[in-house]
Amino acid sequence: MAVTTQKTTEYTNATADPVVNNESTEYQGRLRVMFFTHDQDGAGDATSSVAIGKLPAGRVRVLLGLSRMYCNWTTASATLDLGWDAYTDGDNTAVAADPDGLIDGLSVDTAGYFNMEGALAGIKATGGTYVFQSMGGVVVRATSQDTAIADGDDLVGYIVYVID
Repeated sequence: MAVTTQKTTEYTNATADPVVNNESTEYQGRLRVMFFTHDQDGAGDATSSVAIGKLPAGRVRVLLGLSRMYCNWTTASATLDLGWDAYTDGDNTAVAADPDGLIDGLSVDTAGYFNMEGALAGIKATGGTYVFQSMGGVVVRATSQDTAIADGDDLVGYIVYVID
């Protein structure tokens, strides 16, 4: 075996002659924060959900490893899924809603602070990120699939993403 010196795809593009432009979501993009606060108003049965916010239209890379939340869903054995509502992608094609496309079954049985990276292999393989490309933006939604959400339960945090 030999010692190797290699470049990432993005750095290879930046140092090519002529330069190959990277997407701003991959190289020198701007960080944005979508802060959210939710206090459950009335009890909600299992599969109740909270629309956290809407990411802007265009190409957006969500940095789940930098995104955090405080969750106080007080029902025993509570789990949280994080996903998105249906939207139209950059090619004007409908994309189906995926209630657990970002996080699937995060245990929030005990109130506390949580990283949003989750354990999905597809998210891990992209460095804890997910790219959306949409015509009109994407609504991000948290869902309690298995248990009720009690009156007064809290979900507060922020999603960090790259755009521009």
